[in-house]
Amino acid sequence: MGANLLGVRSHNTALVLDLLRGAGPDGISRLELAERTGLTPQAVSKITARLREEGFAAEAGRRASTGGKPRTVLRLVPEAGHAVGVHLDRDELRVVLADLDGGVVGERCVPLDLGAGAGAVVGAVVRETEGLAGEALGGSGGRAAALLGVGVALPGPLDHVHGVLHRVTGFPEWDGFPLRDALARRLGTPVVVDKDTNAAALSLAVGGERGSFAYLHLGTGLGAGLVIGGSVHRGARTGAGEFGHQVVQLDGPPCPCGNRGCVEVLCLAAIARGDVAEAARVLGVAAANLVGLLDIDLLLLGGRTIAAAPDAFVDGVAGVLAVHAEREGAPVERVPVRLAPGGARGVAEGAAQLLLAPVFGRAGG
Repeated sequence: MGANLLGVRSHNTALVLDLLRGAGPDGISRLELAERTGLTPQAVSKITARLREEGFAAEAGRRASTGGKPRTVLRLVPEAGHAVGVHLDRDELRVVLADLDGGVVGERCVPLDLGAGAGAVVGAVVRETEGLAGEALGGSGGRAAALLGVGVALPGPLDHVHGVLHRVTGFPEWDGFPLRDALARRLGTPVVVDKDTNAAALSLAVGGERGSFAYLHLGTGLGAGLVIGGSVHRGARTGAGEFGHQVVQLDGPPCPCGNRGCVEVLCLAAIARGDVAEAARVLGVAAANLVGLLDIDLLLLGGRTIAAAPDAFVDGVAGVLAVHAEREGAPVERVPVRLAPGGARGVAEGAAQLLLAPVFGRAGG
């Protein structure tokens, strides 16, 4: 079935699937689908017939009509397909299994050393992915029938198009490693690789965040996922969002990236000595630079370090932005700062969306 779902990814089918998903369990009629997509009733009938035959859509009852017989309404069948989302952090591996609706139906989290070498890390991903899919989908036969593929999110920089890693800060041995192809060979399923921040930003956009916003992720490192005009902005070389390595102190402490005074090293140093307020202030200074550069609508904060003191970081970053806005004579409507939903598995859920979102025509958010 994974192959079948990949085969129905036409633009028109994606429009229909997205509306079916948005309608929820109450469903939507073929007439409504035609009106909202601009497709002819005949085209909608063909698409929905195929989706029902493949198991992606089912009847959700009947709805009274203004004239004539009641209309049959259709709904998405979430369990018809699944995607695995993998979050490779520097010291932890989290794997989730999500259905077509994005709902998490299984999860695993184990310690990991990203510096242990490609063989050990790839082996861990394969082991946890196969184990989780086997448990949740009823063995290898069920997994093969229902798995669209595996999305992997990890610290950058990397080449999203080819799935090749660059010099991950602190782990130069990964430079040039073809992670996507290595995992695809071992797992026998499509694999997509992206930065952790991009995956989380995609999940937020698919989940309902609108407009232009930045997701700032502070965990074992610091990065940003950018959504501009509703779409994830990766840049020409997947280089957008390397937020943690902007220099904010020219004579500051050395950073593993080779620069001095990067916002990442300053934030993590403040956390290490227990000064959360200073970490939030430094993050706020960098966030103000980003807001000034892009004039975005919203800042969302996430990552395990933020989760350990969410109020301190939200208030601290918002306070710095307020000071900057007053200095610049900005309007009263300042850029809001909020804690990102999703918690500890937000990046892993976003990694699953790397496979799921394109099915519904939402590859960029």
